[in-house]
Amino acid sequence: MSAEIISILALVAIFAIATVLPINMGALAFVAAFLVGTLAVGMTTTDILDGFPAGLVLTLIGVTYLFAIAQNNGTVDLLVRGAVKLVAGRVALIPWIMFAVTAVLTAIGALSPAAVAIVAPIALGFAAKYKINPLLMGMMVVHGAQGGGFSPISVYGVTVNELVDENGLPGSPLTVFLASLGFNIAIAVVLFMVFGGRQLMGRRVGEEEVAAERELASTGGAGTVVKGHGVRTTGDADDEPSTGRITAEQVLTLVGLVTLAVLALAFDLDIGFVSITIATVLALFSAARHKGAVMQISWSTVLLIAGVLTFVYVLQEAGTITYVGESVTKLGSPLLVALLLAYIGAVVSAFASSTAILGVAISLAVPFLLSGDIGAVGVVAALAVAATIVDVSPFSTNGALVLANAQDIDRDRFYKQMLGYSGAVVVIGPLVAWLVFVVPGWL
Repeated sequence: MSAEIISILALVAIFAIATVLPINMGALAFVAAFLVGTLAVGMTTTDILDGFPAGLVLTLIGVTYLFAIAQNNGTVDLLVRGAVKLVAGRVALIPWIMFAVTAVLTAIGALSPAAVAIVAPIALGFAAKYKINPLLMGMMVVHGAQGGGFSPISVYGVTVNELVDENGLPGSPLTVFLASLGFNIAIAVVLFMVFGGRQLMGRRVGEEEVAAERELASTGGAGTVVKGHGVRTTGDADDEPSTGRITAEQVLTLVGLVTLAVLALAFDLDIGFVSITIATVLALFSAARHKGAVMQISWSTVLLIAGVLTFVYVLQEAGTITYVGESVTKLGSPLLVALLLAYIGAVVSAFASSTAILGVAISLAVPFLLSGDIGAVGVVAALAVAATIVDVSPFSTNGALVLANAQDIDRDRFYKQMLGYSGAVVVIGPLVAWLVFVVPGWL
């Protein structure tokens, strides 16, 4: 049996076991990477560890550590209240604000994970406080990032347009950008309507709700902290909730968050190193208070993502992805090949780099696109959309950031919800993209 087939069977086994038994899929994936890599592919353990996603692991740790501190000192709560004021208390507009902010950030050149890393913790803090479905809020952030991701000056946009030019294909950067933006807006509308957005319409954060929150905080008893609200109450009558004024520590944290945004977005510095540096500096100013923040890092998510992506690297080294892609391109029918390449791009990108998969998918499509039998711009747009909308997967960088930063939830249940949603996107998304962008060019 070939290494490619063995690795595919191992991947199926990982999902089957993790579905039936309460075992972290990351641990299973590490075992599979070790066994398949050494026994079937001929890799050494050093070779396998070359696929360990150190950068993503550091990003997850740094971002969740930083926002754990920001949550504990009330800064996230402060930002949430600011967002409420911005939309005059209309709760239903907040998911769309988050969508728009991440779309603008990626459209002007920010890396998608950097934009999500900055916006998602704030958005999910709002979701926890005002009882908005965290899946709705988190996915709106990711789809916003992907919606703006193919502007002519964005990372994805530049990558795709260069590939098209290098291979002599007809291109239209504006068409690809608008295709991605429109597709993600359409998904966001469906997402909003299905996952509780309709119930948010007409809801306002008014005096009654604020009063109710203050009453809830006051029942916490002497010396207690009301989780998720950043409110500390004591037995003294003169004490006010921390939501009543901005503290020096909150100002310092806000400066840190702005610094993170500037260094990551404008100077393209590694967001993992920057965020953990800022978090450590903040912890130095109040070490005793934040000594438990390290325990708030989502270590189960770190294990999950690290294990799965290490195994995906073994799949790549085994030639599994190339094997599947080349098998598809031998089918002959350009229309069918375009559909299958869209699905391959979606499935693989849910676990691996979207940029890398875009390059592979477009390169595999070049021979039949040059024949002129099918519209090249439509196929490129479909492949671009299919390979990026699946970044909602909990195994992708963006999805992992959402999973790691969700608050006041059953994390296992939320992980399964994300897995179910991303599965639906993988199944339906490429087909719809193919029908919208490819089939009209064929007809």
